[in-house]
This record gives sequence, structure tokens and C-alpha cells, in this order.
Amino acid sequence: MFLDKMARCYLIISSLLLLLVALSISPSYTLKIKSASFLSPKQVMTPGSVANPYLFDIDFPRGHIGLKGFDAEVVDQDGNPVPLHETYLHHWVVHPYYVSKGLNLSQLDMPRDLGSSPDYILVRNGGLCRNRVKQYFGLGSETRKTSTYVPDPYAIEIGNPEETPDGYEFKWLLNIHAIDTRGVVDRQGCTKCRCDLYNVTVDEYGRALEHGYKGGQDCCYDKTQCRLSNGFDSGNKTRTVYLKYTVRWVDWDSSVLLPAKVYILDVTDSWERSEGSTGDNQEHFCHVEYDVKPCKTKGDGCVDVKKKSLMMPFNGYIVYGVAHQHAGGIGAALYREDGEGICSSMPKYGNGHEPGNEAGYIVGMSSCYPEPVKVTNGETLNLEFNYSNAIGHTGVMGLFYILVAQQLPEPGSSLQAHAKSVSFLAFPAMTVIVAVVVLIAAVVYRRQNMEDGYQSLST
Repeated sequence: MFLDKMARCYLIISSLLLLLVALSISPSYTLKIKSASFLSPKQVMTPGSVANPYLFDIDFPRGHIGLKGFDAEVVDQDGNPVPLHETYLHHWVVHPYYVSKGLNLSQLDMPRDLGSSPDYILVRNGGLCRNRVKQYFGLGSETRKTSTYVPDPYAIEIGNPEETPDGYEFKWLLNIHAIDTRGVVDRQGCTKCRCDLYNVTVDEYGRALEHGYKGGQDCCYDKTQCRLSNGFDSGNKTRTVYLKYTVRWVDWDSSVLLPAKVYILDVTDSWERSEGSTGDNQEHFCHVEYDVKPCKTKGDGCVDVKKKSLMMPFNGYIVYGVAHQHAGGIGAALYREDGEGICSSMPKYGNGHEPGNEAGYIVGMSSCYPEPVKVTNGETLNLEFNYSNAIGHTGVMGLFYILVAQQLPEPGSSLQAHAKSVSFLAFPAMTVIVAVVVLIAAVVYRRQNMEDGYQSLST
């Protein structure tokens, strides 16, 4: 009898909670968001191996669309998620590009540098480091638990036919950097791309490594091998993996969408303010990676703080932000010169063994969705990245992705009115439903006590 009553109560509570969700969701449901998952071309991995391919013309939604999110993870040939302690996802990035119509080259024949051929035009993000950090989306080990959702009513506009050069068509490029750490002598050292563990003295182009270079992407490029433990049997351990990526998008409709541009800030940017500086992309050079030296005194106070002041070359509103850090990272922030915070992004570390919760790895970064923050052309913003330096780290990164809208919804527009009406309904609905849930729980609790022959002291 009691279980039947409880079941009915839970049904009522569940229904009310569903009503709450329906009333409080973003107005994005009117945008008819579509979603599709794809698999990258397969990558064959063996213990200690590295895959860092550039994959052209990947499967992707076509047409004039607005991107709302891009999520990814490494899976095996059966579609099962692969844990980071077996295959470490150093990073993945996606680039849009134009290619001459009718040009059909194999993956092996495609140029690594699209700018070297007139048959290709790489579509770069808004800045600031378009020389090296060109992608639209990109994350690493944190990808499973990091939100990339573009808030309403914004979207990243892609595939506008009016912007496509004559004689070209629009496609997508994917770069995956994965390291198989099964059986390696030092799993952490391999994921940090320590040069001594890869036994390399030249980079992927055959150039000698810079003096003092101890670790980073120049030592763990495609087809390199991290050292295996003595006695480890690597036979019959070949594994096929894929990057499974899920794209969310809407058909472009300028009556209900506002475009947002991708900008990526890098704490290693060499830009410095000088007379006549404009903050234009040509003034920037990003090193992408840097080393964190161990502190001399051990303890909780061992924190490496790296800061960079950067001039913004745009007028707009920041509506989204997220940082990319490697293991050892303890957070990043973007703020104004007067110290006013704009966005902070904190890492989430795993504490288990299963995919998405791997101990010792960053498995997520918090994304921020501020009330649109106005930024003016020429304004200087400060970027800060913190790493624990209780031990040293090689080849860490300090990238900060932001989405910038050039305009906000017009006051009194249908979008703004709809958003306000949803918000107006959601708050009282939440208040009423929480009160009803508490009342039902109290009644159930009282009846349970009476049926069990127990009276609360408060009665």
C-alpha cells in the first residue's frame, strides 16, 4: 500500500518537474535545433603510438546553417568510449575551408598548409592569433564534460552562399591528436610530449629542435612512438579508434538568429602595445605552448600564474567563453583592466577509472555564459592562466575561446519578448512547483510515520 502511494507521489513529482523544465527551457526550441553524430576516418593505434592526422572533407551538415554546438570523444570500433588513460586525446580541432570545385585528392595528397595552394582557402576564426590558432572549435581531454552550446539567439553562421568564392565549394577539415598510452614507461610524461620519451631530435618537418626544448607538440607528432615499459608485450594490441563528433545546428534564419564570431585568445601571444598599435591579427604571434617550471618550495602555494594583456580589434558583446588547459591547470580568467571579471573557466578533474571520470586528467572545463559583455574596439582585456607547479609541466596550453556577437536583440523584438516571457513564467512556476514538491514530500513522510506506528516528536 505504502509503495503504491509512493509510486503515485513520485509520478506526480516527476510530472511537475517535467512541467518546470518545459516552462524554463531556453526559447531555442523554436529554432528547431538539429543534431547528428559522425565518425572520423579510422585511426589505427598500437601501444605508445601517436596519431596526428589532418582529415579533409569530413562528414558535416551542409548548407547555410548556424552552428549551436560541437561535441566529441574517442570511441573504439564497437562505438565504446575509450578512457584517457588508454588513448589520451591531446586535442581535436575543426576548420572550415573552400576548395576548387571538381578537385578530388586523396587524404595523402592533400597539403598540410592549405595556404600554399590556390585550390584551397582556409576560413579562419575572427582572431586574434590567426597565424597558428585558426580553428572554429577545438578541445582536448576535457571534451566530454565541456559545454560548447552557443546561447540563444546566437549561432555561428556557416555556409553563406554569398560569401563562397566563385568556383569553390565549402568543406570541413578535422585534426585529431591522440596518444596511445597503454604499456608506456611514463604515462604522464607521454601525454606531456616529453622529448626524451619519444627519442626525437627533429620536428615533423625534419628541422632540429630548438636548444632547451624539452617537450611539446614538436616531439609527439604523427607516427612518433612513446617509450614502452621493459617487458611489455605489445603484440595483438592493435586498436582502431575514431573521433565521434556530434554537431548541433539550425537552418540559418536571420529573423530569429544573430551571428556570433569565434575569437581565440592565447596567453603566449607575443603582442605588445606600442604607438600606433591596432590589435590587428598581423600584430600577433602565438607560441601556443609553454613550459611550467617546478617551484622551489613544495606545497599548496605552488602556483604558476601567466598573464597577458591584449587589445581587442572589434566592437561587440561577449556571450560565451571557455578555456583550454592541460593536466596541472587550475583555472583561467578574462577580465578588464580595472579588474572587473568577464569570464572564468575552471577545470574538472576525474577521480575514477571509467571514461569521462579518469583520475588525474582534466575531464571538463566550465563554460561561462555571461550577460552579454560589451567590448569596444581598442579596449584592452587581461587574460590569466594558472597552473599548479608543484611539479614541472612541458607543452601546456593557455587558450581562451570567446564568442562575440556584433549586436544584441533589438528592444521590443519578438526574440527579446519571447525570452522575457519564458523567464517570467519560469520563476513563479519554479516557486510553485518546489512548494508543491515539498508539501507532497511532507505528507508522504507523515503518512509513512503513522503507518509504521511512529510519531514524530514535533507532532
